[in-house]
Amino acid sequence: MSGPDEAASAGLPLAGRRAVVSGAASGIGAAAVTSFLAAGAEVVGLFHTTPPPDDLKERCEWVPCDARDRASVDAALDRAASVLGGVDVLLHAAGTWRPSTPESLSEDELDLVIDANLRSTIITNQVAFAHMRDGGGQIINLGSAEGVRGNPMAPHYAVAKAGVHAWTRSVAAAWGRFGVTVNALAPAVSTRGAERLWEHLGQEGAAMVKERLRTTMPLRGELGDPHTDLGPVMVFLASTGARFMTGQLIAVDGGLNMLGA
Repeated sequence: MSGPDEAASAGLPLAGRRAVVSGAASGIGAAAVTSFLAAGAEVVGLFHTTPPPDDLKERCEWVPCDARDRASVDAALDRAASVLGGVDVLLHAAGTWRPSTPESLSEDELDLVIDANLRSTIITNQVAFAHMRDGGGQIINLGSAEGVRGNPMAPHYAVAKAGVHAWTRSVAAAWGRFGVTVNALAPAVSTRGAERLWEHLGQEGAAMVKERLRTTMPLRGELGDPHTDLGPVMVFLASTGARFMTGQLIAVDGGLNMLGA
């Protein structure tokens, strides 16, 4: 792992930045770890049930964490701050997508998805803020266009992500005076969650949705890559270049959802 002086000399955008990534062992979280390291950041990855991937496990510190549990998050962020010497950036990527319908949704399904996506966001943001309030920092949450337009195939997920959006705006307004920015991303990239959707739809249904993407997504017509398409945006939001942006929901989805006011 290169030090901040070496990164700064290379002109890297996250030189000297100390970043924590939750849900870091797979999907968007793993892409964030890779992108942040390449941009010069010092990184601690938090993981729960999925172990760190082989290509990343030696490149940064890894700390176990259940993002739904405050004691676990407190311990993980304390460890990260000790390793890094502080925390400048939190990218909260932990979460899950599960299918259901409005009429069949059970309380257990609701609790699982709300806890994994909304509760975890609130807890990790609160704990990260405690580490940032004296020196500022940047928090990046994972929202979803499903939280804007709804989704009859996963209404509990849509509700959870709408809550993430409202939480992001609320804390952005509250924490700006401490120099802490809070923004959310609404990506459409290929992840395990997307694979669960294809599996749920079946071969014919998945083919229909992919064909619809080809005709309705202005750029490329297919899900993006979490490293090459989303990674640079995550790096920007973690950099000082984004210091005058807060409370925003930013779609990174090839133009599929145009969220501007």
